[in-house]
Amino acid sequence: MLFKRPLTSLLCASTLAFGLSACSGDKPPSSGDAGSKETAASGTLEKIKKSGTIVLGYRDSSIPFSYIADNPNQPVGYAHDLQLKVVDAVKQKLNMPDLKIRYNLVTSQNRIPLVSNGTVDLECGSTTNNKERQQQVDFSVGFFEVGSRLLTAKDSGVKDFADLKGKKLVTTAGTTSERYIRQHEKELSIGEIISAKDHAESFLMLQNGRAAAFMMDDILLAGEKSKAKDPEHWVIVGTSPVHEIYGCMLRKGDPEFKQVVDDAIKSVYSSGEINSMYNKWFEQPIPPKNINLNFPMSEQLKALISAPHDRDQ
Repeated sequence: MLFKRPLTSLLCASTLAFGLSACSGDKPPSSGDAGSKETAASGTLEKIKKSGTIVLGYRDSSIPFSYIADNPNQPVGYAHDLQLKVVDAVKQKLNMPDLKIRYNLVTSQNRIPLVSNGTVDLECGSTTNNKERQQQVDFSVGFFEVGSRLLTAKDSGVKDFADLKGKKLVTTAGTTSERYIRQHEKELSIGEIISAKDHAESFLMLQNGRAAAFMMDDILLAGEKSKAKDPEHWVIVGTSPVHEIYGCMLRKGDPEFKQVVDDAIKSVYSSGEINSMYNKWFEQPIPPKNINLNFPMSEQLKALISAPHDRDQ
């Protein structure tokens, strides 16, 4: 957010069997990585042109933005669809219709280093644009606006953040939700804050009773809820204390590539194609369980689409 795993291991083994490098993002390369030096010297577009490949960062459980569903070798999602629009724009810009795509798995903890050091050319998932991150990477124009809330069982007695007194709360490490709640831990008298390595593990801890609630971006909570055996057993509650904007990440100080990325996303907005994209992922059944998130477009997102910007709010 703003600011699997036995399953992930299986996915990694599967992707390696196909000769892909989707799991190489699990450990960030050193800052002396050759790709980083080359990119700094020539820019992302030149790097892509020389290699004939664009490297896309993806998430494996950020439903419905970027995640693995039925095919372990192919990420899907709303943010991923926008990412592919950028790929089309790069193909046109470089006159490279046969440009290859290589996928690189990223996590909340390593996504920024992998973009900044040149391993990943573009990451479109569920990354919040904020001032701290702007010191390390650049962001595209925003493509979603979220608020942090709580996922909990219907009978948990948790209705808002004030109800966390003396209770255990889980959130995902490396997210703005984690930062916020740790800053207000004493104020809310929370019994314990648990930091899980990803959204899937956070929800698993909630389901197993190790926490009374799971704090994260509201739409990501809706995505995790959709994967439950009984989605109706879980509810999203609470008044959001923070609102944030998601953007695609790219290396800092590369205005030529940023222009291509921004123009591609703005084109989707101005053509109206964004409406069908949004409907597909937020208001229709989606894989893997064909659950409808029933998450209508907010007025804030409509305003962002109408007047795109890359500010943090």
